[in-house]
Amino acid sequence: MSRVMVIDALNQFLRNYIVDPSLSKNGQPIGGAKGFLKSLQKLTREIKPDEIVIVWDGSYGSRKRKSINKNYKEGRKPVRLNRDVRNLTEDQELQNKVWQQLRVIEYLNELPVIQLKYDQVEADDVISFVAQHPKYDGWQKVIVSSDKDFFQLCDNETVVFRPIQKEVMSTKSIVEKFNIHPTNFALARAIVGDKSDNLVGVKGVGLPTVAKRLPFLAEDKYYTINDVIEHCKEAEGSIKAYSNIVEQQDVIKENYSIMQLYAPLLSTITKRHAQNVLTNFVPEFNKTGLLKLLISDGAVEYNWNELFVHFRKIIADAKRTG
Repeated sequence: MSRVMVIDALNQFLRNYIVDPSLSKNGQPIGGAKGFLKSLQKLTREIKPDEIVIVWDGSYGSRKRKSINKNYKEGRKPVRLNRDVRNLTEDQELQNKVWQQLRVIEYLNELPVIQLKYDQVEADDVISFVAQHPKYDGWQKVIVSSDKDFFQLCDNETVVFRPIQKEVMSTKSIVEKFNIHPTNFALARAIVGDKSDNLVGVKGVGLPTVAKRLPFLAEDKYYTINDVIEHCKEAEGSIKAYSNIVEQQDVIKENYSIMQLYAPLLSTITKRHAQNVLTNFVPEFNKTGLLKLLISDGAVEYNWNELFVHFRKIIADAKRTG
């Protein structure tokens, strides 16, 4: 089975930006950019993908979901470096973070990977589009992200690898851990809400309560919000969770429209462009161009041979099959 690795790029970048203390030769933090490549090398070694798709959040990516709920992602604390010694002001740190992210994009432009980024579109929607794309039917899809939102996309061919937690989540492991099937995971999370995205859920109801009071969500069958509401009305009795769900069904519906990825929030134009990029991708590797960037940033001393070997294999396999 061929394998495509789909990376939630900002999730991966921020993880490295926070923890990697590397400095460029002029003393500026470079850990986010250098660490991203180091992580990419580790991921390619462990996952051995035949194709790599790297997806970024676009500018104003949250706009569509904010139009549904203005509080979406509000109140998030700014990302800060995880170290005691700091040689930059807060404004300089922000400028440096933006520069590092752009530098990663420049690195990736030299590599045999597909890179996708669309204005006013979140990476989650593009990752969903890629995972469900007909090109990858029969392929194993490995989504690399720590975000639980992607659990809903797991199926017989799709898993989520969570680097921070060091776990691979499949349909089987999700059902075993949460007693909720990926087909119904967005619905379950819409009931619970998501503090990280500032989405309030039904009061007093967490995922364990959902699994206990709505056990049918563990089935490999798509259930609707109306199915849940009808069940709660019939079983209401003295159990507060049921009455709370019924009373706050409007909150659930709004959350679901924001959290579901089964039908990604993409315009026809964006879908058409992504379709064209995926189907017409021809991998190219400009090793010299990448090394020039790495030398300029003082990151060339790291051993990148494993990454380069895998990229050469991607090129060779593409030529053989194509």
